[in-house]
Amino acid sequence: MTLKLPPVDPARMEQEWAADQDVLRNLAANGDQASIRRSVDVSFRGSEDNLERLSEAAEELGLTELGHEDDAEGGDPWLFLERVQAVDEKSIRALTELCLQIEQLFDLEYDGWGCEAQTGTVH
Repeated sequence: MTLKLPPVDPARMEQEWAADQDVLRNLAANGDQASIRRSVDVSFRGSEDNLERLSEAAEELGLTELGHEDDAEGGDPWLFLERVQAVDEKSIRALTELCLQIEQLFDLEYDGWGCEAQTGTVH
């Protein structure tokens, strides 16, 4: 089965991209070298059934499942996924576009990405 990814709403993409640029600026301010590949995690929340569908499709989408988490306030549960990639603007923009497509395709709420800063120095 090949998934057909829907087009992304340009306004939604720009909204997410503005938030992404804040994260990228913070990483850069901490000495991050964006070209260093590392694990980047993404999170989605929604119904258990929709999260399960995404979990089953994750590998086909180039993502690895990290785990599920129930919402502390009794809201929808979360699914955490990751992939190894660089965090330069082009790579992050592509990841955000994919996540917004996943959001639409699986009727979930995309909640952003995160990673550890990589300075290229060994601790």
